[in-house]
Formats: sequence, structure tokens, C-alpha cells
Amino acid sequence: MLRKEFIQLRRDRLTFAMLIGVPIMQLVLFGYAINSDPKHLPTAVVALDQSPTVRTIVRAAQNTDYFHVIEVGSESEAERLIARGDVQFALVFPSDFTERLMRGESPAMAVYADATDPAATGTAVSALQKLPQIALRNDLHGSLARLAPAREPFQVIVHKRYNPEGLTNYNVVPGLMGVILTMTLVMMTAMGMTRERERGTLENLLATPVRPIEVMIGKIVPYVIIGYIQVLIVFTAARLLFEVPMFGNFVLLSAAIVLFIVATLGVGFTFSTLARSQMQSMQMTMFFFLPNILLSGFMFPFRGMPRWAQWIGEALPLTHFLRIVRGVMLKGAGLVDILPQAWPIALFIVVVAIIGLKRYKQTLD
Repeated sequence: MLRKEFIQLRRDRLTFAMLIGVPIMQLVLFGYAINSDPKHLPTAVVALDQSPTVRTIVRAAQNTDYFHVIEVGSESEAERLIARGDVQFALVFPSDFTERLMRGESPAMAVYADATDPAATGTAVSALQKLPQIALRNDLHGSLARLAPAREPFQVIVHKRYNPEGLTNYNVVPGLMGVILTMTLVMMTAMGMTRERERGTLENLLATPVRPIEVMIGKIVPYVIIGYIQVLIVFTAARLLFEVPMFGNFVLLSAAIVLFIVATLGVGFTFSTLARSQMQSMQMTMFFFLPNILLSGFMFPFRGMPRWAQWIGEALPLTHFLRIVRGVMLKGAGLVDILPQAWPIALFIVVVAIIGLKRYKQTLD
């Protein structure tokens, strides 16, 4: 029996590859890619006061390794970058910052933080709040020494955008839409063709006078409806149970949801042309689902991952869908704001459709 099982395992190459590949993937992802303390976060700096004192404070923020500074010209531009998700923070210095500091008035440095993901901003905000004690420590001497022991020379006022209370359900619950769709729809579609093969009805399907694209559409459309029903359930729970706000356009969000559903179903259809059994379909689904949930920014901050892991994450449709759904629901993002995230999903659909149709034609032969 032992010999028989090893022979069977050797013949089932996909199962053997999963037994070896999944532990290696988990080891690499958890060991190298997953980081709950992201650093070098993109930060817009609006320095209306171009004094050496302001530059010293900005340099001190950079030295914490939590911030990658990008200088912008106005506060409105910084707000726009935060709304689009291009930067995580914005530091704003008023034009009279140094003048008020010299007079001992403890001026305020405004900090705008994208708090849609509290885990990505928490430690960095703590580092900013320590700046008044350390940033000007070597500069407050001579006539300015009076500012050092009495009180903090300046203040750090943090404004948390889109999630001021830092509630994790604002971040997690909208993301569950994409996670649930990825897990269920890919698996159901992947098992579609393999179920036909196992039941012996594939020959009848291949004999029908339909083209491969028509078979693909016929297999996918019912699950589009099922997927949208799942989304409505999650959205209703998000609004009624978790009180997640909805600042954007629901019609726009619905269009993005349909686009993402088609992408996940395309993956499932492609897997169904590759797998020889429903068990293999489930294995492929899990192999696809694992990097999606770990590298998309759902469980861990996306910007905390190394560059190579971010490249892999950018190739996954769930990464872009999470940005869309959180942007629409929490930030009120419009069509122009979500287009940079929508076109990668559309490109992904084209790629998997070409692969799936090519594989289906080979099955016909």
C-alpha cells in the first residue's frame, strides 16, 4: 500500500507540486514579504516656509526611515495625492512657522494621514509625534536655548483622513468583498469544466455547435450573478452591522465589482482547462488564493512589503480592487480616481481570456 501511494503521488504531479510549493511559498511570503511595520512611506511636504529650521525638521522625519519625502507646492495638491492614494502622509508648514518658533509661540506642523489602513500609519504617526523633542535638539542653543527646556518648540497636529477613529473594520470589511469573491468564484468556475470531464459529459459539450468564446461566456455569466449577490450581502452587512460609510457612487462601485468578478471567473475558467479533476481545481485555486490574500494589502500593509513582493502584488487583480472599493466607499473616489486601478484589472481579463481560450481549443483537438 505504501508503494502504491507513492506511485500514485508520483503520477499526480500537480498534487506533489502543491505539497512542495505551498510550504515554500508560505515560508518566503511570511519570512520576507510580510511586514506589519512599513517604512519609507511616500510623504508630501508642503513647506510654505523655506527656512533651514523647516528643512531640519523634514530631515529628522526622513531619518526615522518611516517617510520618503516628496515636495509639493500647495496644500490642495497634497490633499489630492492623499485622496488618490499616491502618498500616505502630508506635512504642512505654514509660512510663518519659523517666525513664530523664534518668538516661542510653539507653531503647529499639520500632518494629514491616510488612515484607511490604520496598521500602515500607526507607528509612523508615533514617530512624527516625537519630532518636537528630537528634531531641533542640536539647533536650540544660544539665544534659542530658552525654548528647549520650557516646552516643545513646535506642535504636531495629526489629522486622520477617511478613518479618524482608526477603526479596523473600515479597512477590513470592504476588503472582504474582494477576498470572498476571489475564494468562491475562482473555485466554482475552476470546477466547472473538470466536473464535465469527471461526469463524462465533456464530449457532449465539445460536440455542441458553439465556439470556445461562447462556452466561456456561458460558464461565466451565471457566476457573475452569484458573485454580485455575494457582494450585496457583504455590502449590506458592512452598512448595517459595521456601519462602514459609503461616500462614493454605488453605480461606479458596481461597475468595478462586475469588472473584478469577470477577472476572477476568467482565472477559474483557465484553471478548469488545465486541471484533470476537481481536486486539482481546488489545489490550483488555493495556490492562486494564497498570494492574493497575503500580497494584495488585505491582511498586511502593501507598502510594508519589499519591492519584489509589491511587483507580484501589482499583477494580482485583488490588489487593485481593494484600492477601488476602499477609495469609493471611504474617500468618495470618482471615475477619474479609480481608472489607474481599473485598467490593470481589464488587462488581466484579456490575458487570462486568451490563455483560457487557447487551452480550451487544445482540449477540442
